[in-house]
Amino acid sequence: MAISEKVKNALEGASWVRRMFEQGEELKKLYGEENIFDFSLGNPNLEPPASLKKALKALADQPIAGMHRYMPNNGYVETRRAIAQYIAEESGLPFEEKHIVMTVGAAGGLNVVFKALLDEGDEVIVPSPYFMEFKFYIENSGGRIRLVETHDDFSLNLKEIEKAFGKKTKAVLINSPNNPTGVVYNRESLEELGKLLKEKSRELKRTLYLITDEAYRRIVFDQVKLPIAFQCYPHTIRVTSHSKDLSLPGERIGYIAANPSCEEVGELITAIVFANRTLGFVNAPALMQRLVAPLQRNSINIKEYEEKRDLFYHSLSSYGYRIVKPEGAFYLFPKAPIEDDIAFVKELQSKRILTVPGTGFGKPGYFRIAYAVDRRVIEKSLPGFKEVADKYEMGGR
Repeated sequence: MAISEKVKNALEGASWVRRMFEQGEELKKLYGEENIFDFSLGNPNLEPPASLKKALKALADQPIAGMHRYMPNNGYVETRRAIAQYIAEESGLPFEEKHIVMTVGAAGGLNVVFKALLDEGDEVIVPSPYFMEFKFYIENSGGRIRLVETHDDFSLNLKEIEKAFGKKTKAVLINSPNNPTGVVYNRESLEELGKLLKEKSRELKRTLYLITDEAYRRIVFDQVKLPIAFQCYPHTIRVTSHSKDLSLPGERIGYIAANPSCEEVGELITAIVFANRTLGFVNAPALMQRLVAPLQRNSINIKEYEEKRDLFYHSLSSYGYRIVKPEGAFYLFPKAPIEDDIAFVKELQSKRILTVPGTGFGKPGYFRIAYAVDRRVIEKSLPGFKEVADKYEMGGR
């Protein structure tokens, strides 16, 4: 075999999301796209804000000289300054442009952070269920993922997290709003996590980091306020992108923000910039950096996702599906009526409904629905969901 054993093994357990998406493409060829209800991939279906399109047209009509050239590896100063000002207002902390590094999306940002922090064998604690790619990002830099269970409502289980700390622990990675559950970790749990990290840092005599994947940070519902992790622990690193809030997933634009309260923040940023360059990202896309700089307080219409959440959640609940009501992102994570979530997902496929088994997120017995789709797709899928619920006698009302 020509490829590496590490990659070969990774491919065997690779993303269920992509696997289901690819199966969906085959079904669409057979039955027509309009007859397949594809909830496999979290691919935003809303268009970017009009303000971004206007700015893009203006740049195309009146290009800035040298606008496609290299810039500093951490990104344009004016873009980083705009983001720093926004976070400073939000957090009350003295963020400056020197605390920000522009990245090739949140995925690129996480790989950069792990490369900057991890030595061979270092462990990163991750609550489960979790986005499966986290495992590969951590292993890319020689680290190991240490999974911990959450509570039944998918909130953080601090006791389990505490038990997971060891001599090789380097960081805790959380994702809120969460993929796949849509759960938002509340401020109380983040404050307790911050206290725990301080205690363990003293005990282990090494700096432990809290890394927050906030790719869905603007997509929150029911007037829920997303807690600001920077206020809960000084050694916090935020990684986020504009893929979801501005509907720009294909443009791969995001950033890393390091808490200015972190004692070694200068050294940390230097390491992050070095990793950004040497991993081959070099810098974030130049055009997108210019476009997102003035849009830090803008987003797509979050209400549309909330309405889809409500339609799906109330309909499926009435059929008997057991679901923790999500407070953000654009996912539902119902419990399957049988232990074999893969078999249940195949049953849904018989109704031409594509979802992803919870096994793909470290949580067998559940399945994920990504509802970043047109409303008509949800509406047309509901009879199929009900037929399957009736078959398994799920006790709908």
